[in-house]
Order: sequence, then C-alpha cells, then structure tokens
Amino acid sequence: MRIVITGGAGFLGSHLVEHFLDRGDSVVALDNFKTGDPKNIAPFKNNKRFAFIRQDVTRYIDVRGRVDAVLHFASPASPVDYARYPIPTLKVGALGTHNALGLSKHKKAIFMLASTSEIYGDPLLSPQREDYWGNVNPIGPRGVYDEAKRFAEAMTMAYHRYHKMPVRIVRIFNTYGPRMRKNDGRAVPNFITQALTGKQITVYGRGRQTRSLCYVSDLVRGIDALLRSNVQAPVNIGNPNELTILAIAETIKRMTGSKSRIVFKPLPIDDPRVRRPNIALASAKLKWRPQIGLEEGLRSTIGYFRRG
Repeated sequence: MRIVITGGAGFLGSHLVEHFLDRGDSVVALDNFKTGDPKNIAPFKNNKRFAFIRQDVTRYIDVRGRVDAVLHFASPASPVDYARYPIPTLKVGALGTHNALGLSKHKKAIFMLASTSEIYGDPLLSPQREDYWGNVNPIGPRGVYDEAKRFAEAMTMAYHRYHKMPVRIVRIFNTYGPRMRKNDGRAVPNFITQALTGKQITVYGRGRQTRSLCYVSDLVRGIDALLRSNVQAPVNIGNPNELTILAIAETIKRMTGSKSRIVFKPLPIDDPRVRRPNIALASAKLKWRPQIGLEEGLRSTIGYFRRG
C-alpha cells in the first residue's frame, strides 16, 4: 500500500510510519511541526519508501501519485497543547479533516480518522461502549478538542454515506510509549520526567480519577487491523485495565527508584473521572486485544526518557 499519514512526525504518527515501512508499505508523512518533532521521523529519511511533506493540513492537500489510504492523525492531543492552541485544534479537526477526506475521495483511498476517547467527555457510563453518545461540555476549556473530534467523526460519516467512501474511525484511549514529549502534559510523561529529575510528582485532585493505559505498539496493531478490516463504524482501541492516577504515579515512582514526593493539586475543569474502554467490538471484529502489560510498557518508556 501507499499510505498518507497526517501528523506523521507526532508520537502516534511516527510509530505508524515505522510500522507500515516495516510491513513493506510506502508512506508519505505530512506535518507542520506544531506539536510533532523532526527527530521522530529522522530515522526514516533514507528509506526510499518514505517521503515527507511539510504541510499545515488546514490548507489544501496535494499528494502526487497513487494513494491507497489516508490516515488523519494530525492534531494537538494533550490538554496542555489544546489549551495553548485552541483555535488550531478546532481547525485541524474541521478544516484538516475536510481536506484529508477530500484527498481520500480524489484518490479513491480508504480514509481513517484518529478519533479519541475524549468524545465521551466525563462519561456517565463505564466502561465506554461505541454506542454511548458521551457527556461533553462544548464550551469548557477541553471542548475545543472534544468537539473537534466529534465534528470530525460526523464529517467522516457524512462522506461515507453521501460519497460511498470507505472509512475507518478509531477511538483511541490513553496511549503511552517512546517518543512522547517530556512537556506533553499527560500523566505518564509528566510523572516520568518529574520522577527522573527529582521534582515533586504532581497528581491532580486526590488521584482517584481513572485511566486505562495502552502501550503504543498494541495501539498500532489495532489501528492496522482496523485499516485492513471492513468495519466502517467507530471502534474503541485501548487497554481495559483501569487504574487510578495515583496508582500510576506510585508505580512510576517505584520503577524509577525516585525519591520524589507525590503532591496533590486542584483538579482541572472537566477532567474525566473515569476512562475505560469496552473493547468487545475490537475483540470480535478485529481479533485484537492488548498484549503489553503496564510494567513492561513503562520499562521501555522510562528507558526512552532516561536516554533523553
């Protein structure tokens, strides 16, 4: 296949680039480096099956030659990022999705949207199933990301229904692994960076809110399985092992051998209290389940952060 990946220099995007190159596919990565990092794709620059285009996908996208699939993964993806870039976050979810769909339609390619567990908001149902419509505050500080992704899903399904386009929607739950940024703002990189530098480990609220952490290689396997399937409805991909934020912080502190003290700070507005995917659909339709345990994944991630 020849695959276009928007956001290809980001954390998830670069792992997808690597995965598809390893499979023998050709990859064209697009990124404007707003939150992506050139060093994430540096190892691929001499691969003849890899090409890079520096592009803001909220502007018209033109990729020459055959395209078999368009994976739209461009977007700020952490609360720190979409607080810093609220309007670009909305634009990449709306205009960026529209442009990526237009490219896919023109090339008669499969379109895949990177959606998110955040479309469920602060859920009143746990674990979250794909048929749950969510509990989102559209005008809160997190709304720029949540609603951008919800709109992107609506546009993707409109193209599917009106233009008969083949589409895939992956609802990604909390994912971690190498290539996350130290200043990413999400729990795992925050805790690891603080633990390794001897700073206080900051937990918001009392740390009782839950997250379900999926290692990046498991997520990538799930994305590949969905791409190669015929499932055209949203699919949760994540690890259903639910942990409190405090337990995650304590595990990272223990695994790094850190002397850092865990401190508690006020809970951010609209921070979800629970997050756990129901993966029955992925299991049944894609034969997918996560394989990497938390400590195995954290060892690899901590090692990446230690190396700098």
